[in-house]
Amino acid sequence: MTLFGSEHATALACIAVGAILLVLIARRVRGTRAECRVTCAAGWVLLVVAVGWLLWGMIPAHWTIEQSLPFHYSDVLRIVTAVALITRAGWAIAITYYWGLTLNLQSVLTPDLNYEQYPVLEFTVYWFLHALVLWAPIVLVWGLGYRPTWRGFGVAYGAALGWAVVAMTVNAATGANYGYLSRPPAGFSVLDLLGGWPWYIGVEIAVVAVVWMLMTWPWSEPERLMHAPVVDRWRLVRRWDGTPPLSARTLPARERSTARRTLRRDG
Repeated sequence: MTLFGSEHATALACIAVGAILLVLIARRVRGTRAECRVTCAAGWVLLVVAVGWLLWGMIPAHWTIEQSLPFHYSDVLRIVTAVALITRAGWAIAITYYWGLTLNLQSVLTPDLNYEQYPVLEFTVYWFLHALVLWAPIVLVWGLGYRPTWRGFGVAYGAALGWAVVAMTVNAATGANYGYLSRPPAGFSVLDLLGGWPWYIGVEIAVVAVVWMLMTWPWSEPERLMHAPVVDRWRLVRRWDGTPPLSARTLPARERSTARRTLRRDG
């Protein structure tokens, strides 16, 4: 597939339009019985397709050491995203938010997609899975009001580093390139802007940390905490109740102090 060619541009346009429509729908069904039914259904569809696609790659006729083992970030992210949609577990929502809007976004903007045997099927499944994993955090955060905490950031970042160690171990044993930790993709990617291998790994670790901190900061402002109680036992995510946040200037000093103490407690 040609980077930013007609197929790629069409897929990006569909994803953008779909994200807007899904957020609008999510806001309409939020707090109703339909909310859980719709998100659970989407999660099960994602889980079935993701597992089915992994099994498809295990068939001898389709097997390649570079793609068939489930050690790319996108492979595990699909399962985690399905768990987030089905169970609303805080750890899954946090990982879905950070990984889905950054690591997965790289596969959307600069896809490493080479048709092997079934171009129509491969194109459809690739974009269906990557689009759903991108839509999920957008819907959960901007549609349904979930907000990651600093603890959620720490869990997602630690999980990313841990998965990198797993992928690098598999790469060393098989000669594969899961997570693009052994060499950059064949085509252009964001990694090309971070220097050659292995230097881009260190740069990527630092850049991801900064970007994810910036993705956490807006949800941690004191005026936003007043109407966003913690909704999981590990204090990894909050959920905004829909009340417009007060500005920092109008928030009473006592409430502002309470919000700051809550922020420190939640990490």
